[in-house]
Amino acid sequence: MLPCMRIEYSNSQDLSNSHDQGSECPGGQSLLGEDDISNKLRRLAAQIAEMHPEGHLYFVGIHTRGVTVAERVKAILLEMGREVHIGTLDISFYRDDLDHKVTNPTVQASEIPFEIEGSRIVIFDDVLYTGRTIRSAIEGVSKYGRPSKVELAVLIDRGNRELPIQPDYVGHVIETERLDRVKVCFKEHDGEDSISLISGT
Repeated sequence: MLPCMRIEYSNSQDLSNSHDQGSECPGGQSLLGEDDISNKLRRLAAQIAEMHPEGHLYFVGIHTRGVTVAERVKAILLEMGREVHIGTLDISFYRDDLDHKVTNPTVQASEIPFEIEGSRIVIFDDVLYTGRTIRSAIEGVSKYGRPSKVELAVLIDRGNRELPIQPDYVGHVIETERLDRVKVCFKEHDGEDSISLISGT
């Protein structure tokens, strides 16, 4: 079983969300169950559809669970008759904190099968925390071309930002402390859909 969390390192080595570290879904305070997650994803899809009333949609999911969020939102939008194109991005080598990582990053394939230049792109991630992952993703996307606009969609916004980055589309907002961990599990990776908060105190 793949791990259910993604670690987003800050410059203080704050390990808040895991990123393929080999652990299974641990316990914690339950925040959202399967039906709740489905509703939040539909909220994301509705928000995006409202702001993009016509034309094709271009999504870039951040590995790993950002890709899953993008794929699920795409499925909902397809039901609404929309045309959606998805790319995937590994941000490992665009991070500004590689010197802080204990082990070498596990690199996954990046694949963007559409033209970035001049397109309006929506970047997807599961949890928005410090903003450093998103900064890296913007840099990574820019390597493929200059989009006309970059927007951000996240399933969970947990606050505690270190960079001036805010989402355009949000499924759910929670209040956390810096040492807390937000655990996101998806059936595709973990065998269940759940989101939990693990206290850092």
